[in-house]
Parts: sequence; structure tokens; C-alpha cells
Amino acid sequence: MGFAVTSLAGTLLHFLYDWLNKAKWIAPFSGVNESTWEHMKLLFWPMLFYAIAQSLFFSDRADFWCVKLKGILLGLSLIPIIFYTYNGVIGRSPDWINIAIFFICAAIAYIYETKQFQKGTVHCKNKRLAIGVLCVISLMFIIFTFKTPRLGIFLDPLTGKYGI
Repeated sequence: MGFAVTSLAGTLLHFLYDWLNKAKWIAPFSGVNESTWEHMKLLFWPMLFYAIAQSLFFSDRADFWCVKLKGILLGLSLIPIIFYTYNGVIGRSPDWINIAIFFICAAIAYIYETKQFQKGTVHCKNKRLAIGVLCVISLMFIIFTFKTPRLGIFLDPLTGKYGI
């Protein structure tokens, strides 16, 4: 279910900024350009909001937020790793492969989370720390939307610009 929600929401978020006539209020949550960072946003927000919804039902699990943090970090890490590795080998990246990378990363993240919940081997020593890290990542996505660092991961390959 998480994979389906994340896939659908991430796909909608890819277009939402343009559909809403470049509204600033949606920019932190939606892709504002075609940079790798903006594609990471499309995975992060749906996974985070799905985790918040899930937490209403699984709040009794001591490991919940630690597993969620690890799953989200895995998905976020895989997007640039797969994208840049593929581009480094092939030299270009057709749109269908970029789209596939998003779905593959979401699937791997949710498979990882499911296995961790089934095993029950993640010992969450501080769930507040896990939640805090997710809050910091959230702030980074918001801040870097408007104050974009001049690093390659933030560069829109189509326009050669950073951020909005």
C-alpha cells in the first residue's frame, strides 16, 4: 500500500508545481525543476506523510520511526546513486529510465521496511532522534527549494539553473 501511495503521490507532485501556475506554497513539496534533488523530494514527502498516517496504527511499535527513517534514507540515497551511476556508464538518461528509477527506489525502500518490521531486529534507542532527523530532512527540502546550493545535485539539466 505504501508503495502505491508513494508512487501515485510522487507522480502527481512531479507536475503539481506547474499545474498550480508555479505557486510558491507548493514548491517545497513538489518538483520545481528536473534536478536530482527535486526528484528526491518526490519520494520523501509521500513516504513521510504515509509514515505519519501509519504511525496512527502502529504507534505501539518501539522501532517504528527508526525503521521508517532507515527506509526513507535508503530510498533517498538510491535515487542519486542509481541515476548518477547509470548516467556515468551510459552517458545519458532517457525519461523512461528516470521514471523507472523513482519507482525502483520506492519499491526497494518499502521492501526494506517490510523486512525490517517482520524481522523485528531494529532496536530503536531513541525514536525522538529518528523523528528529529526526519524533521531536519524536511527543513532541508523546504530551505533548499528557495535557497538552492550551487551543487550538481541541485542543477536542472534541462535549463542549467538551480532551484526555482
